[in-house]
Amino acid sequence: MLDTIESLAKEEKSFTASNTFKRKANSQTQSLYSSAKTDRLSFWDNQAQNLEWFSPYTSILEWNRPFAKWFSGGTLNASVNCLDIHLKTKAQKKAIIWEGENGDIKELSYQEVFEEVNKLADILKNKFNVKKGDRVTLYMPMIPELLYALLACSRIGAIHSVVFGGFSAQSLKDRILDSQSKMVITANGGSRRGKVLNLKNIVDEALSKNDTPVENVLIVNHLPEDTCPTQKKEYDQSYNELRKSAANYVEPEHMESEDILFILYTSGTTGKPKGIVHTTGGYLTHAKYSTKTVFDLKDDDIYWCTADIGWITGHTYMVYGPMANGATVVMYEGAPDYPEKNRFWEIIEKHNVSILYTAPTAIRAFMKWGLTHIEKHNLSSLRLLGSVGEPINPEAWEWYYNHIGSKQCPIVDTWWQTETGGIMISNIPSLNDMKPGFAGLPLPGIEAKILDKDGGEVSKGGGLLSLTEPWPSMLRGIWGDNKRYKEVYWDKFNTYFAGDGAIKDKDDYIKVLGRVDDVLNVAGHRIGTMEVESALVEFEGVAEAAVVGMPDEIKGQAIVSFVILEENFKQDDDLENKLKQFVSKQIGAIAKPKQIIFTPDLPKTRSGKIMRRILKNIAANEDTGGTSTLANPAIVKSIKEQFNKLS
Repeated sequence: MLDTIESLAKEEKSFTASNTFKRKANSQTQSLYSSAKTDRLSFWDNQAQNLEWFSPYTSILEWNRPFAKWFSGGTLNASVNCLDIHLKTKAQKKAIIWEGENGDIKELSYQEVFEEVNKLADILKNKFNVKKGDRVTLYMPMIPELLYALLACSRIGAIHSVVFGGFSAQSLKDRILDSQSKMVITANGGSRRGKVLNLKNIVDEALSKNDTPVENVLIVNHLPEDTCPTQKKEYDQSYNELRKSAANYVEPEHMESEDILFILYTSGTTGKPKGIVHTTGGYLTHAKYSTKTVFDLKDDDIYWCTADIGWITGHTYMVYGPMANGATVVMYEGAPDYPEKNRFWEIIEKHNVSILYTAPTAIRAFMKWGLTHIEKHNLSSLRLLGSVGEPINPEAWEWYYNHIGSKQCPIVDTWWQTETGGIMISNIPSLNDMKPGFAGLPLPGIEAKILDKDGGEVSKGGGLLSLTEPWPSMLRGIWGDNKRYKEVYWDKFNTYFAGDGAIKDKDDYIKVLGRVDDVLNVAGHRIGTMEVESALVEFEGVAEAAVVGMPDEIKGQAIVSFVILEENFKQDDDLENKLKQFVSKQIGAIAKPKQIIFTPDLPKTRSGKIMRRILKNIAANEDTGGTSTLANPAIVKSIKEQFNKLS
C-alpha cells in the first residue's frame, strides 16, 4: 500500500483566489497560522472565548492518552450558543430557508427557531420526563423539525443520536439498542424523488418485538395523512398536537464542557456500528471556528450545506457551526435530480446562495448530466464552493471551479471524519493557493503528519495520515466500548490514526487518498465491509460472502460482493436482485451492492483467511499479484473471468 501511495506523489497545478475575494476575506494575514504554531493551547483558548459560557473553564486541556478533556470546569449550552446569543441583534434575521421536494418553502427567523426549539424542549422535558444524559434517537427527513430536535435535546442536556432516514428498520433498531434510547422522534414520512418514505412504519418495524427501551415515539405529521397513512401504536405521541400547548421558553441546562452532546454511529470493520461520542465545549469551539474560517462566513451569506443531518457533515456544518455564527442556512429535503436535473441550480438562483458545500459524488453526477441544466440558471450569487465526504479527483475539481464557480469562486476541499468532529485539513483560500486533488494544509491549531508503517514521519511522499496532537472536537470514545476506541484509533501509532493513506508535496499540501482499512467510502458515506457481508450471509442459501469496493465514476466507490451459495441451494434467475434488495432492507439503500459474483470458492490462504487484496485488485481491474499461498489458486482466474463478463 505504501509503495502505491509513494508513486502517486507528484506536482499538481495550482489556482489562486481572486484579488476581490482576498480583499474582502475574513483572514487577511497568516496570523492564525503563526499564533497556533507559537502556542497551540493559547490559540484554542482564544477560539473557545468566542462561545458564551455560563461559568469559565479552569484548564484548557487535560491529556491522558487517548482520553482528552477540553475546557474543564466550564459550563455552557449548545442551544444557547446557536440561538439565544443572537436574539438581541439577529432575532428577525433568517435562520433557515427550507425547501421541500414539492416546492414548498418556509423561511424561519432566529426568533421563530428559538421559540420552536423551546416548545420541543418543553415537550421532551415536561411531557416525557427526558432528563440530562437520556438518549433520544432522531429518525427524520430533512425538515426544520429535525434541526429543532437537535437543539431541543441540547437545551435540556439530552444526548441526541441521529439515524439517517435511509437506514433500514434493523439498522435503526441496532442503534436504539446500543445507545439505550429512551424515545424516538420521527415523522410520518418524507419525500424522495417523488416517492413517499413512510418513516413511521420503519420505526414501528424496529420496535415491533418490544425489546427496546423506547417508551414513546414523537411523530411530526410532515406529510398529509392520506398521502402517508400510519398505524396508531400505544407509544405514539403527536408533536403537532403537543406543540399547541407547549411553553415558549425552557431554562437551558448548564452543561459541563465534557458532557456528551451527541452520539453518531459510523461503520467499522466489524459488523457492529461504532457510536462516536462528541462532547459540548470542545466540539462547539471547533464547529464555530472552522465554519467561519474555512467558509469565510459573513453575516449576509446564504449558506447551503447539501448534506443530510443524519451524517456528521450535517451536524457540524448545517446546524452547530453555521448557527453558532448566526448564519442563514438553506435546507432542502429532496434529491438533486428531482423533478429535473437542474434542481440544485434552481435553488441557488432562487435563494441567492453564496456558499455551496457539497460532495464529489454529486459533482461527478452533475458532470455526467451535462451543462444544459446549469446554463439556464444564474449562479452569480455564489462566491465560495466546498467539497466534502471523500477525496475529489482533479477533473471534478476543475469542472466545479470552471462551470459552477465560473472561475471566480475559490474551492475549499475539506478532509475530516465523523471522529474528528470538524474539518482538519483545508486551505484558507485567501491565504493559500488551491491545488486540485489536494485538501491542502492542516487548519491552524491542527497537527497532521504522514507516517510510515512504523510510525516514523515521512518528510515527503506518501504514507498513513495521522493527527498528532489532541484537538477540541476530537471524539471522546465509542459509546460503551472504550476498549474498542483504543484498539481502532490508538493501537497502530502513539497518535490518532485516521485510517486513510495520504501524500504530501513540496509545499506540505496533503492529498488524501482514501481508506486503507476495510471500510468502504460510497458516495461519501462510510460502510463497513463486515456489515454488508453479515447481511448477505443472513440470506437463506448464502454460505459465505466477501465484499470489496470497486471504482465508480459517480460514487467514488461502489460495492461488489462475492458470494458462495450453500451446496444444495437452488439458484433462481432473480437471486442477484433478491440479494441486493435484502441488503438494502437490512442496512439501507446506500449499502446495496452494485454487482454480485456467485462463485464456488474465494481466494483463501491455507489457514482459511480470505485474501481481500486479490478481490480488490480484480474489482479495480489490476494485477492480482502472487497466488501461490492460496489453497485454490485457480479460483482467482474463474472469479476474474466472471467479473470481466459483467463489467
